[in-house]
Amino acid sequence: MIAPDLTEFIAGLPKAELHVHHVGSASPQIVAELAARHEGSTPVPADPDLLDDYFVFRDFAHFIEVYLAVVDLIRDPEDVWSLFHGVGRDLAAQRVRYAELTVTPHLHLSRGFAAAEFCEVIEDARRAVERDYGTILRWCFDIPGEDGVHGADQTLKVALEQRPDGLVSFGLGGPEIGVPRTQFAPHFAAARAAGLRSVPHAGETTGAATVWDAVRELKAERIGHGVRSVEDPALLDHLASEGIVLEVCPTSNIRTRAVASLAEHPLATLIKAGVPVTINSDDPPMFGTTLNGEYAVAAELLGLDRDGVADLARGAVRASFLTVEGKNALLAEIDTYAAGAVTGA
Repeated sequence: MIAPDLTEFIAGLPKAELHVHHVGSASPQIVAELAARHEGSTPVPADPDLLDDYFVFRDFAHFIEVYLAVVDLIRDPEDVWSLFHGVGRDLAAQRVRYAELTVTPHLHLSRGFAAAEFCEVIEDARRAVERDYGTILRWCFDIPGEDGVHGADQTLKVALEQRPDGLVSFGLGGPEIGVPRTQFAPHFAAARAAGLRSVPHAGETTGAATVWDAVRELKAERIGHGVRSVEDPALLDHLASEGIVLEVCPTSNIRTRAVASLAEHPLATLIKAGVPVTINSDDPPMFGTTLNGEYAVAAELLGLDRDGVADLARGAVRASFLTVEGKNALLAEIDTYAAGAVTGA
C-alpha cells in the first residue's frame, strides 16, 4: 500500500490514458442500465452489485466470453452514445485530460449497425465529452483477432472509408493464441499509408515472438501489453533502442491470469531494461480498477514518490498521438500541478 498523500496526489494528477477499451470501460452502473434495458435476453446481471462476481475470470478465454456478452448489450444508437459519453465522464472524474479509446467497430457492425451510423454516434459522443467534461477522446480502431482476416477487412474498410475525425490509430486485440500477427500485415500497411499509427496488442498471453512479429510485420509504434518481452533480452534491447512504448496494464494482467501475481509482474524489469512504458487500465470496471488505481499499483511496484509518479504521467503524454500543442499544454499542466503539490499551493 502506498501512503495516503501519494494516493491523493495521484487522484489530482492530470493524466493521459493510452490503453483502454470502450466496452471494457463501461462502469457497473452503465452495464447494469444496459442489461436492464435488455433484461431476459442477456446473461449479464442488471444489478451492479452482482457484476463483481460476473467479472471474475477463469482465464483469458473466459474474459473474452464475458466481454462479448457486454458487447451484446449495445444494440442501438442510444446505447452506443450512453456508453461512450459515460466512459468520458468517468475518465474526466480521474483527471484524465486525454484518452485514446480502443474501439472495435466490427463487433457492432456484425450486430446490425451501419458503419456511417456507428461513426456518427461515437463522434457526437466524443464532442459532447469534450464540451461537458473537457476531456479529449481519440479513437484506435482495432481488429478483433478472433474474427481473422474477415474482421480485419471490415475494420480497415470502416477506418479508411469513414475516417472519423477522432481516429488516430489502428490496432489488433482479442486472443493472441492461434491468431498470428503476420496475417494482418497488409491491413496495417494500408492503415499506416493512410496516416494511422500502428498499436497492436502482442506479448500478453503469448511469448516474445509475438512482439517481434508486431514490430517487424506490423511496424508497431506502441505495443498493447508486451509484458512477455522480458523473455528475450534482444527484444528488450530493440524496444529500448527504438523507443517502442509498451502500454502496460498491471491489474489486467493479473485478472486475466496473464501474470500470476503482482509480485511477479515484470514492470520493474522492463523499466530497468530501458524500455519505455506507460501505465493504463485496459478494461477497468471489469478488472476492479481505475487508472488512478493502476498508478498506485505502479508506484508500489516501482517504489515511486511524487516525482516518479508525475514522470509516469509525462511519459504517457509524450507517447500519445496528441498534437504537439496539446502535448505541450498537458505537460505544462502536469508540471504546474506537481510544483503546486510540492509547495502545498
